[in-house]
Amino acid sequence: MIAHSEWKHDNVFEGVAENGNKILFDADSAHTHGPSPMEAVLMALCGCTSVDVVSILKKKRQPLSGLRVSATAVQADAPPRVFTKIKLTYAVRGKLSRKAVEDAVALSKEKYCSVSLMLEKTATIDYDIVFADGEPEP
Repeated sequence: MIAHSEWKHDNVFEGVAENGNKILFDADSAHTHGPSPMEAVLMALCGCTSVDVVSILKKKRQPLSGLRVSATAVQADAPPRVFTKIKLTYAVRGKLSRKAVEDAVALSKEKYCSVSLMLEKTATIDYDIVFADGEPEP
């Protein structure tokens, strides 16, 4: 995997992946041109675990109709301002088995999500699961 970043202007930088995909990072406090690098890391965590959970639930033939993963993070007070605590909330929709969803989230956190496993070197990561369609099947 190869990537680079190029300063565009002010506090705006363009990140470019090996395949040409791009993202603008804005280190200014208003973040008008894109996420800050740390926001992008938090978004990557949400995306990474989402991919895992959807994949696992599909393999378990669970009728997932929606998933939203939200993250709230606390950063260290002094530089380097690494994440120290992260809370993930998985909002799932569909006629799902509670156990299947709990297993999928746990497998993502403990085994498959590379971003989560890297971030756990400095942050505790906790999660909640919310069943948007009401109580799931047992």
